[in-house]
Amino acid sequence: MNIKFDLNKKIKMIGNIAIALVVPVIIILLWQVLSDKGLVKQSVLPSPHTIFLAFIDMVKSGDLARNLSISILRVVKGYCIGASLGIICGILIGLFRIAEKAVDLLIGFLRPIPIVAWVPVLILWMGIDEASKITVIVIGSFWPILINTIYGIKGADKKYLEVSEILEKNKLEVLTKIVFPSALPSIFTGLRIGIGSAWMSVITAEIIAATSGIGYSISYARELSQPDVMLVGVFSIGVIGFLIDYMIKKLQVLVIRWNVNS
Repeated sequence: MNIKFDLNKKIKMIGNIAIALVVPVIIILLWQVLSDKGLVKQSVLPSPHTIFLAFIDMVKSGDLARNLSISILRVVKGYCIGASLGIICGILIGLFRIAEKAVDLLIGFLRPIPIVAWVPVLILWMGIDEASKITVIVIGSFWPILINTIYGIKGADKKYLEVSEILEKNKLEVLTKIVFPSALPSIFTGLRIGIGSAWMSVITAEIIAATSGIGYSISYARELSQPDVMLVGVFSIGVIGFLIDYMIKKLQVLVIRWNVNS
């Protein structure tokens, strides 16, 4: 019975992967055909084959791995700081009404400012060293994590809270057994949005002012009129972002499952 269930699960998984790949494969094939027929200008949009060859060259030269590793390290540093601050501040604001009232106006004022507007300001304050780039990532990842954490903390099920009052549970038990577990899905949503924002932030910072990183690589390729190299960088960002998002989703499943079972 278990063997049959596992087999059906694997077949379903393979089917889902196949369905997910249908549209991308069709787009790539159509793109290649249009390029071969000369309907798409190679100087504007290189064919998938040309981009693949550029990818191989960048892998062999080590340029892709070097620039990606620099950007990933920046994202990890900034994201860890931004996520920590977002979760801590979100919990405090969500739990204490006085804290919410104190920072509500500040959040409403600062949150709409686009991350690209902070880049020249931070360069003026900190220069073009690592500190300014990491700070940009911190700001970019902080807001979605903060807002989702506040929403999760304040969105605890009222019925469970009423039951806890009837059972005369202390505040620590209410927080650890009701409020925090119910907030986890929202917090992880913020973490997933935050990592996407962190990637956008580091690319923005590297394009504007950097001498290394995948954003710099894209900007430099634009100056040299190398659209194939540019697109290798763009697609690499997408792949890395997808993998990180996938890992966060897996972590979310494990944490929520552990929390339910505990």
